[in-house]
Amino acid sequence: MSVTDEFAAACMRILRQEVVPALGCTEPVAVALASAFAARDLGRQPERINILVSGNLYKNGLGVMVPGVDQAGLDIAAAAGALGGDPALGLEVLRTITPAVAEKAKAMLAAGAVSVLLADTAKVLYAEATVFAGSDRARTVLEDAHTHVTLREKNGVVLYRDESGPDSPDLTDHDAWPLTLENIWEFASAPLPEAVSFIMEAVRLNVAAAEEGLKGDYGLQVGKTLTPRADDILGDDAASYAVRFTAAGSDLRMAGAMMPVMANSGSGNQGLACTLPVVAVARRIGADDGRLAQALLVSHLVSIHIKHFVGKLSALCGAITASTGAACGLTHLLGGDVAAMGRAIRNMAGDLAGMICDGAKFTCALKVATTTAAAVKAARLALNNQAPGSDNGIVDADAESSILHLAKLASEGMAQTDKVILDIMMEKKSKR
Repeated sequence: MSVTDEFAAACMRILRQEVVPALGCTEPVAVALASAFAARDLGRQPERINILVSGNLYKNGLGVMVPGVDQAGLDIAAAAGALGGDPALGLEVLRTITPAVAEKAKAMLAAGAVSVLLADTAKVLYAEATVFAGSDRARTVLEDAHTHVTLREKNGVVLYRDESGPDSPDLTDHDAWPLTLENIWEFASAPLPEAVSFIMEAVRLNVAAAEEGLKGDYGLQVGKTLTPRADDILGDDAASYAVRFTAAGSDLRMAGAMMPVMANSGSGNQGLACTLPVVAVARRIGADDGRLAQALLVSHLVSIHIKHFVGKLSALCGAITASTGAACGLTHLLGGDVAAMGRAIRNMAGDLAGMICDGAKFTCALKVATTTAAAVKAARLALNNQAPGSDNGIVDADAESSILHLAKLASEGMAQTDKVILDIMMEKKSKR
């Protein structure tokens, strides 16, 4: 088959929406963004902030460091966004935070002027910020996507309302979804020049994060610790390099460093896990930028494709979907075909289905390391014509069906898991 101009344009729209720069973990950043919008509409410095969030967003904001403030939590993210964030920067809203703003934000928390509560909503991704000063108040609501503002109001007067859903091909109607594994492969194998230049920007940002993560003492230092020494049990093959390189980027991001990464499907860790394994292997085999760009387009688009069915946030660790994309990108990079890509997906579903997401925190780097190692393994098996069949758990005989089973597991089977994880995390917080 050949890719039509219409489909190529759809791919570019999806890439531009789902592959974007992000500074810090995107759940607290979504809260910071809502607060920044509300504060801008208020027109003066807020004296008090009330935040309401969905359970999934709450879970992902408890333990991860917020850039610019050297502190974790949705409350500090809200205060920083309201006092010094720039809503025009989207997921980089905290780029403008200064040390003075950070101190003001911490003082606001110390004064008990910021509250964060669970919203009464069925939405998986929901953030509502209401800011107060004197008799004035302003409110902003984000829904369904980390930057999707659906309501802005001041003193009860609606300033903006959007009920159209995220700006993309319909992300709720599966029948309208344009991507398939086959047409992703075709698009990436003969990419538009603009697609190549676009995806290479992900290389620039995410490689810079990984290289800094290997040098500095960030988070759990997973990537740095896995770097082999002369008297070590660790090797220095391409697979090991991919694991530590990718983990190092996650170490840096979870530590709240003031460096943006290129996110995928609303997650910086997913963007790192889509990009860095493919870059690492490409470096080791001497692949040129053209081959690398094709493989990365496969990786990012497959991850977006799977995430479309799984959902933005769930109890399923997002590194699984991203690393499944990476497994497909590696398959392309190493000379496989679309059938091999399908086998790589089935290998990943058979390996990692069920890995939980227990919030954003330092140990995300461990999970990224695990899923990256699995991606290399899945690609190697796929290239050797090996993959589980339909008699193996949730895996089906074809990759698209396996994706749907994984999505069902995440959205239906793990719903109670999500509640239990949140209960445990909130119980721990109450004891501090």
